[in-house]
Amino acid sequence: MPVSIRDVALRAGVSLGTVSNVLNRPDQVAEGTRERVLQAIGDLGFVRNESARQLRAGTSRTLGLVVLDIANPFFTDVARGVEDVANDAGLAVILCNSDDRPAKESAYLDLLAEQRVQGVLITPTADLSPNLESMRRRGTPVVLVDRRASGPGQCSVAVDDVLGGRLAADHLIERGHRRLAFVGGSSGLPQIQERHAGVVAAVRERWGDEEALTVFAPSVLTVETGRQAAAQIVGMPAAQRPTAVICANDLLALGVLQEMTRHGVRVPEECAIVGYDDIDFAAAAAVPLTSVRKPRRELGRRAAELLLDESAEGHVHEQIVFEPVLVVRESSMTRRTSSRADRTA
Repeated sequence: MPVSIRDVALRAGVSLGTVSNVLNRPDQVAEGTRERVLQAIGDLGFVRNESARQLRAGTSRTLGLVVLDIANPFFTDVARGVEDVANDAGLAVILCNSDDRPAKESAYLDLLAEQRVQGVLITPTADLSPNLESMRRRGTPVVLVDRRASGPGQCSVAVDDVLGGRLAADHLIERGHRRLAFVGGSSGLPQIQERHAGVVAAVRERWGDEEALTVFAPSVLTVETGRQAAAQIVGMPAAQRPTAVICANDLLALGVLQEMTRHGVRVPEECAIVGYDDIDFAAAAAVPLTSVRKPRRELGRRAAELLLDESAEGHVHEQIVFEPVLVVRESSMTRRTSSRADRTA
């Protein structure tokens, strides 16, 4: 039979209340008594019944984190930031991967509600789930991660992705590129749409229209769909083919780089590539990738801090927006000179 709290009390020669205090409020127990109880716990191999404690308290010592794609190292780094803060607060993190599928996201939100988590951090799918508002009405804090809140009544932590798109496009235009591609145009995710909008704004500002920009719209943002987009680019007539590619994330950029290399297209001499997020693999690629850096771990940390602060008296909702930074590496460093086939400035 499992060792009970009563067994620990008998072994240590103390009351059940004293054992409970050692487990939950150790500062209220004299040092000698506390050591005796801890010794009994170790000798007997006692493990507290968290389910029973949760039932009594109405909440667990856990936070829920729902991300779009755990295969993307960007979200792994965000999760590390969340975990840093949660661990310091004595909490655990339940990590859920929605695969950018609303039905799967909703199922996880239901599960987290059943687990009585203290709060939920989420990078939502394109449309905000009604489950999120239901959780908030029940008193469970919800913080949006890498997504702006629609109004002042909710906490969120995001990045200025319009600026990020502009940084990428301006960088390539300044290096003499006259035909650009954006890979990632079909995603309904607001942050991807904002990156696209930033690229479009830079192109319009330079040339007055979008004729210099070709948009590729993969259904998902993975290495494989990056390869597919690159294959389409390689197959275009030379006079129309983009000489530089901006990708909505680094996984797409790695796929574009792989396919360009497979076809013997020199990067950056014949095709420059810029990614987004600046995951560790970007710098480690065969041709190190220029990328728009987002403060991945800091996004997770600040979101978790906001979540924990929501239970404090006088909490004021915050919508934090970080500025991205362009990190220039070999994949875009060569300056091109215009040819007759290029669009004139």
